[in-house]
Amino acid sequence: MDRTTNLIIVVLLAVFLVGLGTAGYMVIEDWTILDSLYMTVITLSTIGYGEVNPVSQPGRIFTLFLIILGVGFFLYVIGNVVQFLVEGRIRLILGRHKLDKQISHLNNHYIVCGYGRMGRAFCRYLIQKGLKFVVIEKNDDRIPIMNTDHVLYIAGEATIEENLLTAGIKRASNLIATLGTDADNVFLVLLAKGLNPELYVVARASQNASKKPLDTAGADVVVSPFDIGARRMAHAILRPNVIRFLEFAFADESTDIHIEEIPVAESSKLVNVTLQESGIRQSYNLIILSIIKKDGDMLFNPSASTTIGAGEKVIAVGGFNSLRRLEETLNPR
Repeated sequence: MDRTTNLIIVVLLAVFLVGLGTAGYMVIEDWTILDSLYMTVITLSTIGYGEVNPVSQPGRIFTLFLIILGVGFFLYVIGNVVQFLVEGRIRLILGRHKLDKQISHLNNHYIVCGYGRMGRAFCRYLIQKGLKFVVIEKNDDRIPIMNTDHVLYIAGEATIEENLLTAGIKRASNLIATLGTDADNVFLVLLAKGLNPELYVVARASQNASKKPLDTAGADVVVSPFDIGARRMAHAILRPNVIRFLEFAFADESTDIHIEEIPVAESSKLVNVTLQESGIRQSYNLIILSIIKKDGDMLFNPSASTTIGAGEKVIAVGGFNSLRRLEETLNPR
C-alpha cells in the first residue's frame, strides 16, 4: 500500500471516529454538538480532562467503546509510521548494497564526477552508446534524479580518495571531471592520475586561466564550454552548412549520418591492408576521414594506398549499421 493510500485511510478513519463519537453523545446524552465534539476529542486523544456533563450508564458504555476504537486507531497510525521508517531504511540499505555490487563488477568503465547539467547530458550520451559508467555526486538533491535516470552512483565528494576507489578508479578507463569549481577539478585530476596513471581524463574549465593548471595536473583533454559555445556561434554564421552537417552527425538522432572513432585490433583481418584493398568504401559505404597513428599523429583524408595498422584508430562517417559492421571487422570481440 503506497503512502497516499495510507494517508487517505488515516484521514477517513479520524473523521469517521470523531463523527461517530459526536453523533453518539448527541443521541445518547442529548448534549449539544460542541459538548459532544469536545468529549469525543478528549476521549479519543486519551487526554482525560474529565466529563463535561454527567454521563449515564449507556453513555459510559459508549465511552468505553469509543476509547477502544481510539486506541486501535492510534496503534494503526503508529504502526504505519514505524513501517514507513523501517521499510524506507531497509530499502535504502538494500538499494545501496545492490548499487555497490554492480559498481564492483565494472571494468574499463567511465567515472563521471558531477551530475549537474553537463554531467547529466554526458551520461545520456553514454547510455545512448551503451557504455558502462558510474557517477560520483555530492549534492543530495540530485540523488532522486539519478534514481529516476537509473544510473549507478556514489553519493559523496569526488575529491575523496575512498569514493574514487569505490567507483573502481583502478579498473576504469576514463574519468570526466565536471565539478562545480575549477579548483575542485584540478585537485580531482591530480588525485585520479595518482591512483591510476593510465586513466584518460577529460576535465571542464570554467575559466581560461584554469586550462594550464588542469593540463599540468595531468588532464588529457581540457574542455571550455564557453570557448566551444563562442566558436559554435561564429561557425554558425560563417559556415552554416558545415555546422548543419556536424549537427546531423553528432546530435540529430533522426538522421542516419554518424561519425565514429574505431580502434583497430591486432586480430582484425584488415591489419596491414591498404584502404583500397580493404573495400571499406564499396562494402560498407563509408568514408574514411582520418587515421590516427600509434604516436598520436592524425592523417587527414588518407590516400587509397594508406595501410591500416594494428593499434591505430579509424575515423569514419556513414550510416549507423555500416559503422557497426566496420567496428566488428576492425575490432572483433
